[in-house]
Amino acid sequence: MERLQKVIANAGVTSRRKAEKLIQEGKVTVNGKVVTELGVKVSGAERIEVEGIQLTKEEHRYFLFYKPRGTVSAVTDDKGRTTVADYFTDIPERLYPVGRLDYDTSGLLLMTNDGDFANLLMHPKNEVSKTYIARIKGIPEREVIRELERGVVIDGRKTAPAKVKVRSSDKAKDKAIVEITIHEGRNRQVRKMFEAVGFEVQKLAREEYSFLNLRGLNAGERRELSHHEVKQLKTEARFGKNKK
Repeated sequence: MERLQKVIANAGVTSRRKAEKLIQEGKVTVNGKVVTELGVKVSGAERIEVEGIQLTKEEHRYFLFYKPRGTVSAVTDDKGRTTVADYFTDIPERLYPVGRLDYDTSGLLLMTNDGDFANLLMHPKNEVSKTYIARIKGIPEREVIRELERGVVIDGRKTAPAKVKVRSSDKAKDKAIVEITIHEGRNRQVRKMFEAVGFEVQKLAREEYSFLNLRGLNAGERRELSHHEVKQLKTEARFGKNKK
């Protein structure tokens, strides 16, 4: 017997967190009965429907996607904007993003229909590294870099230690390109970290996710992860080098 939200996530409908929300909103039925409690367990033999669509088990798929700027990290958007799902209309499985990138942020985003995989990578305790390249207004001094590395307070809570280095700077244009590696996934975290030390991020891209990078891809393109890459990501999330 497994929790209902886990069964839904494993079927590739959505992430476990979103499945929990759908249950609480009364959008899930088991054998025709609406279920709103998160503690319900099922065997998998029941007729389970999510928003009126019966659950069927899908083969797990894993993609690395180069998300363009101006794209929503969601399956649907009530404002009619382009979503990451629009780039996967030829894939029969129902994919959704692992975490998210802001609308104006481009770069590496994982897409899957494996709820356990998504939940494992997104859980804060698993500290999967993510490297961003930020173009900022102004040129940060060494002490500012150290402050970012030690952690700054955003939304009332201090960020975890980060790795930061200035890749290049242009005094004439008063701009710098900064590389920053974090292990958290808080909302607009990188932009807020720079704001906390007095710098505006003009452009932001996620260049790496763990050992993965965007080499060989252009914005809007994708590639399927190999079995070895999926296994390596799971191993890092469970037993990674960043854990204490």
